[in-house]
Amino acid sequence: MENNTTVFQDVARLVNLTAMPLNSVEEQVITILLTTLICGVGIAGNVMVVLVVLRTKHMVTPTNCYLVSLAVADLIVLLAAGLPNISDVVAFWIYGYTGCLCITYLQYLGINVSSCSITAFTIERYIAICHSIKAQFICTVSRAKRIIAGIWIFTSLYCTMWFFLADTKETVYTNGVVVTCAYRVSRSFYMPIYFLDFTLFYVVPLIVATVLYGLIARILFMSPLPSHLSDRAGGGSVHQGHSHSTNKPNKGAITARKQITKMLAVVVILFALLWMPYRTLVVVNSFIDPPYHDTWFLLFCRMCIYTNSAINPIVYNLMSQKFRVAFKKLCRCSCHGREAEYNVPIYYSVMKSSSGGSNEPVTEQEELSGQTSSRFNVTEDDASALS
Repeated sequence: MENNTTVFQDVARLVNLTAMPLNSVEEQVITILLTTLICGVGIAGNVMVVLVVLRTKHMVTPTNCYLVSLAVADLIVLLAAGLPNISDVVAFWIYGYTGCLCITYLQYLGINVSSCSITAFTIERYIAICHSIKAQFICTVSRAKRIIAGIWIFTSLYCTMWFFLADTKETVYTNGVVVTCAYRVSRSFYMPIYFLDFTLFYVVPLIVATVLYGLIARILFMSPLPSHLSDRAGGGSVHQGHSHSTNKPNKGAITARKQITKMLAVVVILFALLWMPYRTLVVVNSFIDPPYHDTWFLLFCRMCIYTNSAINPIVYNLMSQKFRVAFKKLCRCSCHGREAEYNVPIYYSVMKSSSGGSNEPVTEQEELSGQTSSRFNVTEDDASALS
């Protein structure tokens, strides 16, 4: 070890090198604490989202399928970006060349799939609410699964370029050699690739979300509900029970549609806000020299990205009663998980399309208030809206 140190010092004197830069103790402590907290909460929450949807039959709706895809993508971001940051802030890069390629690939895969999943459920919500007659044939679980598979295949192929763009870099200092996971190409070649990624997976999704949620808001909040949407919100033309109870499920279904739309809109808004610092930093650094690399601002940008991948399950728990009940049952917070403990009446119905659409069974939980005990058939777009 002494011989190696002597060699480094001799080389340093010959080429006029500087001492190895070390992260301050404050930065190390704050990074480790925040990253551990955010990643711990995010990994647990996203795993719960996946489990409650896969293990609860009535939770398998088109919208929830997209939320599972989003949860898996967020898990990848937390595992591939968050956790390596803990070791990187203490001991630089320790995962080698193969780890550099794989971790970089997984980071961009998770980021881009999460963006595509958000765009997919935004379009699904638009169709379900603004074109509800067509939605019973378009917004099905089987179609959602095919779309999700297409998203993952496309994004997996798109991100393969990072296997050729990432590389490890060794820098010699007076007291050792630092290995970092960096980019193979120069900054001038990397920027066009970044702006393509920035446009496809940030700008376009936000434009689509802004336009579609504006149209959805006009239907749900700013104008009287169209008759065809009101009819389908109430369960279509088939009712089991007395006619005087029709208005209650209509009102309940419409309220549920508004609530799920608000929840998904919050997810999109958080995505836009929490990614904005990092995206803005990269855009600014593309036009200034030298680039702005303040340590604490970079740490803030990283924490925003990790928070975006961790916060969605919290939003579901706060804004969706179905997810809240499912999370409680998964955590065994009640006595033997009995449904009565949650004071939520559960009704199930099965819909089969009679006009050539998907005939797969769809079960749905309806949260009805008062003394209503009738059972109603719902279409698949209503099932998605009540998720």
